Amino acid sequence: MRQDSRSDAGGSGSLTDLFVSVVIPTYRREQVLLDTIGYLRPQVAGRGEIVVVDQTAQHEPAVARELTELDASGAIRWLRRAQPSIPAAMNAGMLAARAPIVIYVDDDVIPDEGFIEAHLDAHRRHPRSIIAGRVLQPWHVSGQAPLDGLAGSEPAAVDEFIGCNFSLPTALGVAAGGFDEQFIKVAYRFEAEFSLRLRRGGAGLQFWPAASLVHLRSGSGGTRSYGDHLRTFLPAHSVGEYYFLLAARPSGWLRLAFQRLRRSVLTRHHLRRPWWIPATLISELGGMAWAIKLVLSGRRLLEAAA
Repeated sequence: MRQDSRSDAGGSGSLTDLFVSVVIPTYRREQVLLDTIGYLRPQVAGRGEIVVVDQTAQHEPAVARELTELDASGAIRWLRRAQPSIPAAMNAGMLAARAPIVIYVDDDVIPDEGFIEAHLDAHRRHPRSIIAGRVLQPWHVSGQAPLDGLAGSEPAAVDEFIGCNFSLPTALGVAAGGFDEQFIKVAYRFEAEFSLRLRRGGAGLQFWPAASLVHLRSGSGGTRSYGDHLRTFLPAHSVGEYYFLLAARPSGWLRLAFQRLRRSVLTRHHLRRPWWIPATLISELGGMAWAIKLVLSGRRLLEAAA
């Protein structure tokens, strides 16, 4: 297992031959992680590298063996982190990336053929921009929801992206300070803060549907490790929204904070199960208090932004 050796390019040629670094942050995922790597390897071969930022304490033996072999052969770079954190793992991947473009994908996705090339094409057309790729969730695949928004088919300038499929110039992300590591636990809304901060700095944000993947939303691991946000009094799911509103202060931020609190208990789940309302209110108020504490302690960005 490598920590960050820069002596080769993962079997893809010299560093000057690299066009793209594909970063896969992962936490408590097993075979689905290997499947994701397997889908990406043919598209990356000869043009880039795959960087797996692994926060899993201990894998199943067969998975650990395969990851070890992939790393030893140069098929991937396997970086380990002891403390789980979505933005910290993404920052580690950004700093380790050797190519001028970095693509982030979740550890439970199926990319379309031509996925990598579509991202690179988007950057040729839209320099100094974040590229938001198309994300088909299970409810899109099943036909239960329309193919609109970031599941749509028309390129467009947008305000936000989904963290399971986006790309940007590596230097742009590092210069902006990377991702704010004050987004803790499920890190809800870290994408919104990052995109708003970069757009305020003059960067573009473009939806590019040709860079499409299916997000499997695996039932275990990842953010699912923190439980169901509708059935908990813990603030792991709510703190990110309040931190984003208080730290980034988008237009109407105070109104949005109170709307979040009110709407959190006005769901079909709560109308059918009103006994969960007190627990949800505790979760929301706890998240708000936690967010205030995080704001007071300041953002945690990469030193390059200083």
